[in-house]
Formats: sequence, C-alpha cells, structure tokens
Amino acid sequence: MGDLDALKESMQQIGLLNPIILTSDYFLVAGQRRLEAAKSLGWKQIQCLVIEEEDPELLLRVEMDENAARKDFTSDEMADALLRLDRLQNPPWPKRLVRWFRKILRRLAGFFRRSRPR
Repeated sequence: MGDLDALKESMQQIGLLNPIILTSDYFLVAGQRRLEAAKSLGWKQIQCLVIEEEDPELLLRVEMDENAARKDFTSDEMADALLRLDRLQNPPWPKRLVRWFRKILRRLAGFFRRSRPR
C-alpha cells in the first residue's frame, strides 16, 4: 500500500480527483490506495466508476494501465508549477490592491442592498 499520508492530505484538502473503478459485482479493479485513504479519513462514500467488463485479462490490463500510465513531473515541470502557485498565492502589490478594492466594493454593495427599505 505504501505511505498514504500525502494521498490522505490531498484528498482531505482537494477531494477525490479520480474515482475508484469497480465491476458491476463490486470487484475493485483500480483505486485501492484511494479507497484505503478514504476509509482512514472516515469517509462513508466514495465516487466510483462501474465498468461492465468481466474479462479477467482486460480487468488486469485496466489495473496495470492505471498504475503504469501516470507520469511524474520532471524537475523543470515541478519548478514551473511551484512558481505559478507562488504567483497565485503571492500576487504583486497592484493585483493585491485591486482585489482589496473589489472586496470593499462588494461589501459596500451588500450593505446598501440590505439597508434599502422595501
């Protein structure tokens, strides 16, 4: 199963990104780690994709494909993603100022809507 901590943290913060895969008779084809992480988080339900396939060879190929077809970020892709995330989390001061003004205007508009006599 491996270490589920990172997966659990991701599922807790973002949710389930890819459903587990079951056959119509509830045989788990793919998603064992996601299922175990969901259980340990106390989830009572999990999104799943039900496939009607019963060919054991094809089911094994689905399982293998899901586990082998993913590709990790290269170091350059990870650096680029972290840079983009930093820009979103820490925008330059003009963008922060614009966001602050918009927030103030929305609050004022909401205040005036609520205080208007009907």
